[in-house]
Amino acid sequence: MYLEAKETARLYKLLTEKLGNDTTEAMFKYIDNKTERSVEATIKTLATKDDIANVRKEISEAKAENIKWMFIFWIGNVGAMLAIALLILKK
Repeated sequence: MYLEAKETARLYKLLTEKLGNDTTEAMFKYIDNKTERSVEATIKTLATKDDIANVRKEISEAKAENIKWMFIFWIGNVGAMLAIALLILKK
């Protein structure tokens, strides 16, 4: 959650009165650094347009590969069924 400049200044003033300038400054730096690291970590896990394009390409390649193997399987099945039918008819 982001505070507006007015709210940040008010909070800084209140904390300075209670904790002192050095402690308040250190706390604000800590919060800024922690927030920055959190945002950077989140950005690293987000997918980019290139990532999505690569996934789409991989999916289309996998579909083509699956279709190829399906036809090979079907041809093998038809061949086996014809062989069985011919064996039965010859008897």
